[in-house]
Amino acid sequence: MRDHARRAVNSPLAALCVTEITSWGVLYYAFPVLAPAITRDTGWSTGAITAAFSAALIVAALGGIPVGRALDRRGPRALMTGGSALAVLSVLGLAAAPNLWWFTACWLLAGASMAAVLYQPAFAALTRYYAPRHVTALTTLTLAAGLASTVFAPLTDALSSQLSWRGTYLTLAVVLAVVTIPLHWLALRRPLPPPHDGATHPNAPAKSHATGRAAVWSTVGTRPFLLLTAALTLSAFTAFAVVVNLIPLLTSRGADASLAAWALGLGGVGQVAGRLGYRTLARRTGVRARTVAILALSAATTAALALIPGPIALLITVAFLAGMTRGIATLLQATAVSDRWGTAAYGSLSGILAAPITTASATAPFAGAALAAVLGGYPNMFLALTAAAALAAVLALGTAPPAPKGR
Repeated sequence: MRDHARRAVNSPLAALCVTEITSWGVLYYAFPVLAPAITRDTGWSTGAITAAFSAALIVAALGGIPVGRALDRRGPRALMTGGSALAVLSVLGLAAAPNLWWFTACWLLAGASMAAVLYQPAFAALTRYYAPRHVTALTTLTLAAGLASTVFAPLTDALSSQLSWRGTYLTLAVVLAVVTIPLHWLALRRPLPPPHDGATHPNAPAKSHATGRAAVWSTVGTRPFLLLTAALTLSAFTAFAVVVNLIPLLTSRGADASLAAWALGLGGVGQVAGRLGYRTLARRTGVRARTVAILALSAATTAALALIPGPIALLITVAFLAGMTRGIATLLQATAVSDRWGTAAYGSLSGILAAPITTASATAPFAGAALAAVLGGYPNMFLALTAAAALAAVLALGTAPPAPKGR
């Protein structure tokens, strides 16, 4: 055990694998487990507490922009350690919340901490620490973080069977503090190395590859960046709406609730399988070709779920393939900036890129359910999502920066 702890402290990758599992588990996956108990105990509506949680995700999306800029300038140590401390305070606040307003304010605080401790800052740190082999590090991180729900959903459920929801959040806050604060402080103490491609990448932000605001925003304003943002935002909206609404779609096709839940779980297995194959895909394809192909596959699986009436086994197979595309899309977003513009301004650019993507992910569950009501059922809603996913694939055709002239 001591050797494992020492290895985590000395390896940014090992430490971030542990802290991402813990941070995602406490800040994200514990809530859906505890939501029924919170509603029963307090009388606050499920819609109100879910809205507070969604607001946290939107705050996290917007906070990613200044967080990314700070990462490029100062590195991840102080930022991620401070984010962990803020996360602990926010969870303690949730545990003590006397009313819905307090509860909502603590979720907003948690959203600010999410911006500093979840995927985006971890991706930025590993992209700089491990370049040019950062794809392997990012794949390892996402595979590990994929265990967050596997670890913390049962743990949260076990705690809540012995404690109140407040006692459960209090216990989880202690876990978050003990695990993430020291690991972020100790394992990220090494300064970020200079960008691996800072002087060589042809599309790095101008002004001697500086990461100042003018240089970054000159890249953000380009057609490839805007199209990339639009494509990945549409794709994320589609993917999250599919995940949340898969069970009602399958039950409308005749599956029982238990089988539909298994189908959703197999989609998670598909995510792992997709991530395992990403390194090979990245090695064998160009950046535009794989972006278009992955987004097109997402559109195809969404269309299949909308149009295929059965048998249920075939729909479950399609759900597994849809999970694979989601898994690949996580790494596609993580490498989108470094593949096109290098690593010099990775934190700033990826923070800007992630803001609308995370916002779309936060609103997709509500929007998907509303679409199903307006369009007369889940099959029609999935057809509408297919159109959005297909548009994302078309937009991705324009996401490769042109070859620079005279640079």
